[in-house]
Amino acid sequence: MTDMARLDDLFFTRAGMDQSRVEAIVGDALDGADDGELFLEYRQSESFGFDDGKLKSASFDTAQGFGLRAVSGEATGYGHASELSEDAIKRAAATVKAVRSGERGSVDVAPGPTNRKLYDDENPLQAVDFADKVKLLQDIDDYARSKDPRVRQVMASLTGSWQGVEIIRADGARVGDIRPLVRLNVSVVAGPGWPGILLHEAIGHGLEGDFNRKKTSVFSGLLGERIGAPGVTVIDDGTLEARRGSLSVDDEGTPTQNTTLIEDGVLVGYMHDRLNARLMGTVSTGNGRRQSFAHQPMPRMRNTIMVGGTEAPEDILRSVDKGLYAVNFGGGQVDITSGKFVFSASEAYLIEDGKVTAPVKGATLIGTGHEVLKNVRAIGNDMRLDPGIGTCGKNGQGVPVGVGQPTLLVDGLTVGGTEAA
Repeated sequence: MTDMARLDDLFFTRAGMDQSRVEAIVGDALDGADDGELFLEYRQSESFGFDDGKLKSASFDTAQGFGLRAVSGEATGYGHASELSEDAIKRAAATVKAVRSGERGSVDVAPGPTNRKLYDDENPLQAVDFADKVKLLQDIDDYARSKDPRVRQVMASLTGSWQGVEIIRADGARVGDIRPLVRLNVSVVAGPGWPGILLHEAIGHGLEGDFNRKKTSVFSGLLGERIGAPGVTVIDDGTLEARRGSLSVDDEGTPTQNTTLIEDGVLVGYMHDRLNARLMGTVSTGNGRRQSFAHQPMPRMRNTIMVGGTEAPEDILRSVDKGLYAVNFGGGQVDITSGKFVFSASEAYLIEDGKVTAPVKGATLIGTGHEVLKNVRAIGNDMRLDPGIGTCGKNGQGVPVGVGQPTLLVDGLTVGGTEAA
C-alpha cells in the first residue's frame, strides 16, 4: 500500500468520510481566502520509563483530528476538532469563513510537488514486541552499572511515535507524509547539556520569518548585510537523513529544503512558512510547522547548523592564552528583539596557556547573538550534529529539532563562574 493510499484509508475509509465531499467543503471554506488548508493527523505514541532497576512507567496513546485554516491578509481563522467527520469539518468551515468577511482574495499558489521521501511507512511502535523493549532498557541498566561500581542510578527511557498527516488545499491538491520518530535516552550523570543551544536560541529564532516580518528581531531588515565574521555560514536543513528535525514536507505541504541563512558572514535568507513568505513577497522555505492538528503552523527551525571550517580543534585551543572551554550548555534566556542572551554551561573548563585545565562550576556566558557572530575568530573542522535530543518551544508549541556546530573561538563574551574544588 502506498503512503497516500494508507493515509486515505486512515482519514476517509475508516472515518466514513467521502473524499470528494470533504474536498468540496474545504474549497467552499477557502473560496476567496488568500491561503489555507485542511490538516488531517493521526498519531500513535508510546513511552517506557526505566529507573532504579525497574520499569516505572509505560503508556500508549492514539490521537487523531483535523485543523482547518483560512488566511486573509494577516488575519487567520482556525477551527479544529478531535472528531474526524464531515459534520465536524463543516462546523469548522462555518467558523473560518468569517475571517474573509468583507474581503475578496484568491488562494495563493500551492506548494510544488516533491519526489523526495525521507521515511518509509513502517510503524516503529509495531516493529518490536513490548517484552523486547523492556528487556532493552533492562540491558542498558545492567550495562551502565557494570561499567563502574560508583554508578548509583541509571535512568533510561524509550519513546516512539508514528504520525500520518494529509493536507488538502482549496483546489483539491493533496499531499501526505508519514513520520516515524524514536528516541532512546539514558542518563547516568545529572546535568547533560545541548552543545548547540547557543546557535539555536541566540541566532536561529531571530532568523524565523514572523519575527522579521514584524520587525521584532535584531536581524530585521538586514538581508544582504554582513552580520558575522568571514567564514560564518549557517543553514537550516530539513532534508537530512534520519535526523530529528527532518521532514519530507512541512505541515503546510511544502517540500523541505536546505535553506542558507547566513553565507560567509552575510545574511541571505530567513526561515518562512507560507503566510509570512506571502506577506514579505517571497516563497516558503518549508519551515511551516505545528505541534498537532490543534495548532496553527508558524515558522520553526528544523536542523539548524553552523557549517564547519578549516581549523583543527586542538590548534584552536593552543591559540588561547586564557579563556573558557564550554563543552555543554544547559538553560538560558534570549531576548529576540535585542539579541541579548544569558546561558549556563553545564560543563566548562579553564583554558590556560593553550591547555584545558580546571573545571569551572556555575559558568555563565553573557552576550548578544549578532555580536557573537561578528566576534568568531576561528571555526573548527569538527562540525557535529546533536545526539537527537532537541525539542523546541515557541508560542506554546513544541516540535522536534536538530542542531549542529563545530568548535568555535569567540571573543567579547562576558564569562562568569568559579573554579570547581
